[in-house]
Amino acid sequence: MSLSEELLDAGRRLLINNYNRAPVVMSRGEGCVLWDVDGHRFLDMTAGIAVCVLGHGHAGLSQALALQAARLHHTSNLYFIEAQIRLAEALARRAFAGKAFFCNSGTEANEAALKLARRYQIVLRNQPKRVELISFEGSFHGRTMGALSVTGQGKYREGFGPLLPDVRFIPFGDAEAARKAITERTCAVIIEPIQAEGGINLPPPGYLQELRRLCSERSALLIFDEVQTGVGRTGTFYAFEREAMVPDIVTLAKGLAGGVPMGAMLASEAVAEAFGPGTHAATFGGNPLASAAALYVQQVMDEQNLLGRCQDSGAYLGSALARLAERRRPKTRGARGRGLLQGLVMEADAAAVVVKAREHGLLISVAGGNVVRFAPPLVVGRAEIDEALSILDAVLSEV
Repeated sequence: MSLSEELLDAGRRLLINNYNRAPVVMSRGEGCVLWDVDGHRFLDMTAGIAVCVLGHGHAGLSQALALQAARLHHTSNLYFIEAQIRLAEALARRAFAGKAFFCNSGTEANEAALKLARRYQIVLRNQPKRVELISFEGSFHGRTMGALSVTGQGKYREGFGPLLPDVRFIPFGDAEAARKAITERTCAVIIEPIQAEGGINLPPPGYLQELRRLCSERSALLIFDEVQTGVGRTGTFYAFEREAMVPDIVTLAKGLAGGVPMGAMLASEAVAEAFGPGTHAATFGGNPLASAAALYVQQVMDEQNLLGRCQDSGAYLGSALARLAERRRPKTRGARGRGLLQGLVMEADAAAVVVKAREHGLLISVAGGNVVRFAPPLVVGRAEIDEALSILDAVLSEV
C-alpha cells in the first residue's frame, strides 16, 4: 500500500465526510506546482480556491511567518497588535479608506458585515423596522447561518432551515428588480461584484453604479463581498475599482494572507461607529501571525506589481480560453471572466472535465455547475498558462 493509499484510508475513517475531496494528498508546492505524497506533479490553476496569490512555498512569505512566529504569534484582541495596525494602514491606502475588523474567513467577514449593517440601522439610525436584507440569485456568501441566509443558491441552504427571516433574493444584473426591491425596509444590499461560485457571472455595465445610487437614495447600506474577487484577483485590488463607486462595507478573505486563514470587514467611518466595545469579536482575528502574513502580501503586491501582472496574465488567459471555447464547440459555450478569475463555460456539467484534468496533472475547479474555473496564483506565467490550456484541450477531446 502506498503512502497516499494509507493516508486516504485513514482520512476516510477519521474525517467527517462533508467535503467532496479528490483522492489526492498534497505534500509540497513551489510556485504554481504541487506534488502529492507519492511524488506526482500537478499544475495548480486553483491556488487553494483563489487563496495562494503568491503561489506555493514562497520563500519571503515563509520567512515573514517564521520571524513573526518566533517573536509573537497570539495575544488576542485584549490588546493592540502591531502587525494588525500596520495591515489596517496598508489596506486604508487602497481604494477603500475605512476602518477594519479582522477575523478568520470570508464567511466570518460577511457575518460581521450583516451584523454591522443591522446594528447601524437599528441603533445608530433608530430605524428598528429597517431589517430586510437583499441578496441575489446565484450568489454565495458563506456557510455560517447568517451568510448562508443571504446565499442565493438553494443547494447550500437545503436542510438548514429555518434561516434568517427578512431576506429577499432578486435576479443578478436586473436593475428594474433592484429598483422595486430596495425600499424603506431595506437594511442592506449584499452583492459580489462578480459572482465567482455562481459561475463567474459579470454584472452588466452600469449595474453596480445603479445599486450604489439606489442604496444612497433610499438610505440602505451597500455591502460588497470581495472574498474571492478582492486582493488583486481581477487585476485591481478590489473588483469594484473599475466601477467608479465605493460601497459602505467591503469584505475580504481568501488571498488576503496568502494562505494563512484570515478575513476582514472594512466599513466607512460613519458605519463603523455602530460597533462599540463588546458588540462583536473574534479571538483569533488579526492575530500577529496572520497579520504579518497579510502585511507581507501587501508589500509584495506593490514591489512586484502583481496587479499589473494579473491584468496581463488575465488578458492572456481569457483570450486563450475564448479561442479554446470556439475550437471545442459544441462541448463549450464560451469563456468569461476578469483578471485571473476566468471560466470556460461548458454545454454540460463541468465536473467530468475537472476530474479528467486532474488525472492529466492539471488542477482546476467547477463554478456554477457548468463552468470550469481558473483562479491561479497571481504569479502565474504565460508558459504555465500555455501548459494548462494544452492539457485542457486534450481533456476536452476525451470527455
